[in-house]
Amino acid sequence: MAKKSMIERDVKRRKLASRYAGKRDALKAQMRDESTSPEEKFRAAMKLAELPRNSSPTRIRNRCLVSGRPRGYYRKLKMSRIALRELGSLGKIPGLVKSSW
Repeated sequence: MAKKSMIERDVKRRKLASRYAGKRDALKAQMRDESTSPEEKFRAAMKLAELPRNSSPTRIRNRCLVSGRPRGYYRKLKMSRIALRELGSLGKIPGLVKSSW
């Protein structure tokens, strides 16, 4: 089980990223636009830099929903390999058969 503080920190980052997503996208579009002047692009870059760091989507860490583990994460199932194996052995994941030989 991961530390509660790390899990909560990631939840906070996800909320911030969703809150500032529109503003961040608008500023990036303004910076990419070829018709804007270099001064306006620079102002947009400065406004982007003023946004909270944790509002950037790259700071979000994929974590297991069951255990909070950050590594060995399967995106499709949103859980770690260890939790997947445990739940698969218990028969709680439909269609998953754990093989042994």
